[in-house]
Amino acid sequence: MSHRAAPEHTHPDEVPLLTALSALADPVRIRILRELADSEQWTRTCGSFDVEVRKAALSHHFAVLRGAGVVEQKDEGARRFNRLRREEFGARFPGLLELVLRED
Repeated sequence: MSHRAAPEHTHPDEVPLLTALSALADPVRIRILRELADSEQWTRTCGSFDVEVRKAALSHHFAVLRGAGVVEQKDEGARRFNRLRREEFGARFPGLLELVLRED
């Protein structure tokens, strides 16, 4: 049984622009978002991303993404699943996520 606290989420409507820009400016977080964008919703666990950071750093990156309203997480047993809040974030910051997800 997991004793960790459930993740806290910030709705994109509550996110200042500078917070969103800061969250989207990190290469590790961009990699996470790109992988999430290419996956079905709620299919990716935190440990399934191809990033070269330790577990504590990965947890920090997900906390920043949650705080910016771009990622939502839910726990199922000992696993934490993720989804990209594409529609909600896009409504708050039109076009911003699409720019970050581009490979150019």
